[in-house]
Amino acid sequence: MTASRLQVSETYQKWRKIKDQLARYGVVAGGLGVIVAIVLIFFYLLYVVYPLFIAAESHALQRYAVPEQQAGNSLYLTAEEQNEVAVRFTDQGQAVFFKVANGEVINNTPVGVPKGVAISSFAIGVAAQGHVAYGLSDGSIILLRHKYRISYPDDKRLITPQLEFPLGEQAIQLDPQGQAITHLAIRVGESETTLVARTADNRILLTNFAKEESLFADDDSYEKTDVVLDVDAQQLQYLLLDKEQRNVYLATSDVRLIMFDISDKQSPRLIQHLDILNVGEKLTSLVFLTGELSLLAGDSTGLVSQWSVVRNESNHLSLQKLRVFKVSQYPVVAIDAEQRRKGFITIDAQGDMGIYHSTAERELLTAKMTTAQPELLTITPRATALLLEDNQQQIHVWGIDNEHPEVSLKSIWQEVWYESYPQPDYIWQSSSSSNDFEPKYSLTPLVFGTLKAAFYAMMVAVPLAIMGAIYTAYFMAPAMRKVVKPSIEIMEALPTVILGFLAGLWLAPFVEEHLMAVFSILIILPVAVLLFAFAWQFLAEKIRLGVPEGFEIILLIPVIILATWFAYALTPALEMLLFNGNLIAWFNTELGIGYDQRNSLVVGIAMGFAVIPTIFSITEDAIFSVPKHLTVGSLALGATPWQTMTKVVLLTASPGIFSAVMIGLGRAVGETMIVLMATGNTPVMDLSVFQGMRTLSANIAVEMPESEVDSTHYRVLFLAALVLFSFTFVFNTFAELIRQRLREKYSSL
Repeated sequence: MTASRLQVSETYQKWRKIKDQLARYGVVAGGLGVIVAIVLIFFYLLYVVYPLFIAAESHALQRYAVPEQQAGNSLYLTAEEQNEVAVRFTDQGQAVFFKVANGEVINNTPVGVPKGVAISSFAIGVAAQGHVAYGLSDGSIILLRHKYRISYPDDKRLITPQLEFPLGEQAIQLDPQGQAITHLAIRVGESETTLVARTADNRILLTNFAKEESLFADDDSYEKTDVVLDVDAQQLQYLLLDKEQRNVYLATSDVRLIMFDISDKQSPRLIQHLDILNVGEKLTSLVFLTGELSLLAGDSTGLVSQWSVVRNESNHLSLQKLRVFKVSQYPVVAIDAEQRRKGFITIDAQGDMGIYHSTAERELLTAKMTTAQPELLTITPRATALLLEDNQQQIHVWGIDNEHPEVSLKSIWQEVWYESYPQPDYIWQSSSSSNDFEPKYSLTPLVFGTLKAAFYAMMVAVPLAIMGAIYTAYFMAPAMRKVVKPSIEIMEALPTVILGFLAGLWLAPFVEEHLMAVFSILIILPVAVLLFAFAWQFLAEKIRLGVPEGFEIILLIPVIILATWFAYALTPALEMLLFNGNLIAWFNTELGIGYDQRNSLVVGIAMGFAVIPTIFSITEDAIFSVPKHLTVGSLALGATPWQTMTKVVLLTASPGIFSAVMIGLGRAVGETMIVLMATGNTPVMDLSVFQGMRTLSANIAVEMPESEVDSTHYRVLFLAALVLFSFTFVFNTFAELIRQRLREKYSSL
């Protein structure tokens, strides 16, 4: 070798070595980059989700003497939503407005109690509306509303409190007999106002003012309805009226709760009476939970129970105890519900405060607020502060940080008994137009839907893809394989949004109209193929040998077409004979199985079509890559091609086939557009192939654009993404372990 050639060879080897090193480091860097990216994604999801499970925090802000003590003792204490102005209504008929920060009195306004008349009761309307009422000793009431006008003089926020009188400033006479009002409940709506009162002689009066609008008069007039409820009120302790003005609740000192339906104001109807506590226990507090579909009952043993109106098995309304909270070892002195969430706060006789959420059944915080005897407790509209008045004429102001109380492990993964539901259930319903809505964040139906969609897709894809890959790689002629394999692989480039569009707008109506044909094809087509294969061996040898080896599959094309046409043509007569002409109606009437047009069957066909190319390509490569000396050796030892395939080729290729199936499963689990467009997106848990579902990925795609950033809904959607991420990671890791075991087991072949 000449010196120049030797020099060129050495230079080539050096460059080759450099390129090998670069390639090596590039592959390592790429692999590490993928790992780092996955880890960063995981920790980012965890970062967004973590605040859901942080406990609430509280801290004392201020403590000062009750403002304007000479105005009387407090009957009610509350604050506006900015936490700047509070008000206390006193037993001398005064509304004392003061600053929350330091107790400075803003104004002291009389509510207009007539001279010579004493205050005998007090009632609160819906807290968010600000209505309150005084019951008087002459059988009349004063209904008023506290409001707060916000202005910005000199670019500074100024909150000006004021009082309004919805039914006029004059006292409203409820009892014609002039008996004192000892208990009172009020609700003011846009079209009607209802008052329920107990008089000193133990009558329960129901008064309704229905608004009548006139085209010619400037002022609205009211039609008044007066009814006396038929109930013994001697032992009445609490009187409540819900904001829909449909139900009245009376609680007696012997812990009996009585419920009246007053939807028809002229004919109230007794619905139920039941004991809500055990013998020997005392009812110490009874309030509505936000939305007023549930009652919270505190007792002398430190328990708070939630009661809600549900329909029983006979479709009749009844009160059911949904859950119980053990809040203290001492009697519960007061309960106050949040105005915009299903949370509530409690205070016991020892001054220990607790914050809870009813749906999540979660204790969020407990703290010692005072060593004195608590008397009044209120939480501000935004649930960011609370005020407590004790028997030492002190007001305690506390700040609260409680961003995401609605979520707990139970509310996400277990059955929850929601308000108005007949029994506990798994429900996903994340939003509503009203603050009274009870958020339902169960991920269980979404996980169920994800697995259900993947299951039916794999049932369609795995047999077709693997069997097709086996024939293509092992039995098909090379010339045909060069056409078939790229044709199937190019199917993977078809956008899934197109598949979802076709599945939702064409395939779903087609399957509904020809459901019997679909089932007939599943039976007739395999039978036709087997019959053709059986008949093939009886054909003349000249005909059989005339077909080139590996091209026999072409002869099945007309068989498949004819079998499909036959099944389609046979369906009407078969459906009429067996199912009275309507298979879907027969399923519904005879088996009780409903049918949704966009269902699991449609998803299985469409998503199976999307997954087939992935499983087929990897499986075909794994089978085709089996060393030729193994197959040749097996054939040389006398094994048939089929025996060689089942005993040698499939075992050797099993790691690759398993990887193909798991990758296909991962694709099916993470699929979004097909399940989004081809199902009803209803988060139900039903194994029926004729019912739809909602998957984790589709739920994220649907609801993420409308969720408020950093809200509970937003973070729960990220939790769904974390569950999907973890699910895929665990399955892929499990699959890799099995693949390695298979490779080690069959590597000696």
